[in-house]
Amino acid sequence: MTTDKIQALLTRRSVVARDLCEPGPNQNELDTILKCAHRVPDHGKIGPWRFIIFQGEARLAFGQELEKIFAEENPDATDKALEFENERFIRAPIVVGVIYSPQEHPKVPEWEQQLSTGAVCQNILNAAHFLGYSAQWLTEWYAFNDRVNNVLGLQAQEQVAGFIYIGSTKEKPSERNRPDLTERILHWQP
Repeated sequence: MTTDKIQALLTRRSVVARDLCEPGPNQNELDTILKCAHRVPDHGKIGPWRFIIFQGEARLAFGQELEKIFAEENPDATDKALEFENERFIRAPIVVGVIYSPQEHPKVPEWEQQLSTGAVCQNILNAAHFLGYSAQWLTEWYAFNDRVNNVLGLQAQEQVAGFIYIGSTKEKPSERNRPDLTERILHWQP
């Protein structure tokens, strides 16, 4: 059993959002994914994150907002580019927006809260994989845009940690080249 769990981690692979398709997680599976996301190291137990779920018609409505903002900020954008922005969130059945929401805390520096929020994103990817789905964690232009943040209702101190697209795939993703692990390990000696 333990070998299966390790093998699952060794085979987890991001899948490009445009290659995701139905079906996506059902509500019980999505709840499980979010519960797994919530089980990360969290110094001070402050939970410096929250989630915004995009599914069903909400994906289309948010895409319309993205297209509108993109068009206003890029007046020379082609119709094809605008259509892409409009359809951006329908690339996957479910998109989870992970919002970094730092809290003032005397013992927990902001960088620890950022790391914890990153762990939330990784747990979403792992949980989706363990449930048989594929996913991709993205931070494209709309993750860094103040007008998009307003549409999302973010507070001044908040920012998007990522949008995680979750769905199925028709083909198993191929392995990608990774940096040589042995070049990244140093055994400390006194």
